Amino acid sequence: MIETKEQLGEWAATIRSVKEQIERVIVGQQEAVEQMLWCIFTGGHALLEGIPGLGKTMLVRTIADTLDLRFSRIQFTPDLMPTDITGTNIIQFGVKGETSYRFQAGPLFGNLVLADEINRATPKTQSALLEAMQERTVTVGSETHVLPAPFFVLATQNPLENEGTYPLPEAQLDRFLLKIHVTYPTRDELKTIVQRTTSNEQPVANKAADGSKLEEIQKGIKEVLVAEDVLDYAVKLLLMTHPHEPEATDKVRRYVRFGSGPRGIQAIISVAKTRALFSGRLHVSRNDIQQVALPALRHRIFLNFEGQASDVTTDDIIRDVISASEAKG
Repeated sequence: MIETKEQLGEWAATIRSVKEQIERVIVGQQEAVEQMLWCIFTGGHALLEGIPGLGKTMLVRTIADTLDLRFSRIQFTPDLMPTDITGTNIIQFGVKGETSYRFQAGPLFGNLVLADEINRATPKTQSALLEAMQERTVTVGSETHVLPAPFFVLATQNPLENEGTYPLPEAQLDRFLLKIHVTYPTRDELKTIVQRTTSNEQPVANKAADGSKLEEIQKGIKEVLVAEDVLDYAVKLLLMTHPHEPEATDKVRRYVRFGSGPRGIQAIISVAKTRALFSGRLHVSRNDIQQVALPALRHRIFLNFEGQASDVTTDDIIRDVISASEAKG
């Protein structure tokens, strides 16, 4: 609970310290780092998309080190089975030969779980994550096991290579709070990456917070205020992604098959509150709504055939909606 300005200042200092430690290891990627921290401090899961070699795994591991969270990495492959990630009951023999079953926890039982190349696993294995992501539990047989808190799934996928992959279904995509694009580094960033990775001295991120501090800030974020007109604006943006709505733009009507569902507006408001707190404010602004709209909605809007054939992206659609909403006031 936010009781004093000093507490707000303390949280802001913690967040700055976390960013500084991450930047000691990760070169560039300021936007991706910022959005990852939005997601984690909001308490949601993130889907990272980018070509291989951009440091997605290193970024997730560095965040875990900085927040002192138990890191767990799962490499998804076509032959991976659900029990390989959730765990299973194993037979245990006693001293007199009696048998009993004991649950052996899988790698999903961590605080920060990296689901590497999640689209390479079969739908059966992908679906094993659904309960964990939504309920924070794992059910094996007739027993339900509670996952450690805090719990986050940060998944990666390669947008270029589609052979031998299984695209995530809409139901699972919707459970990711944000979809984050990891971009290619600039010329200067490439030089810095080479200098850091080819020398004997490797930078290391120090602990800047822990799980209890993270949960304390998460509770405080929920108390950030959202004015009625700002909430109306966020709802308006969401409805404008639906082609059948009267206020939908021409681009939406032409290229969009389905707009975002209710989880879209929940994501926008939740992450906008986090962004406001990151800026030292206790209220959400229209600019917060606009800044979080891209990562919150880009995986929740589905293009029709014409949109896909015309190389239109969901980012194009969201920018068009934001621009139209500003023009209309």
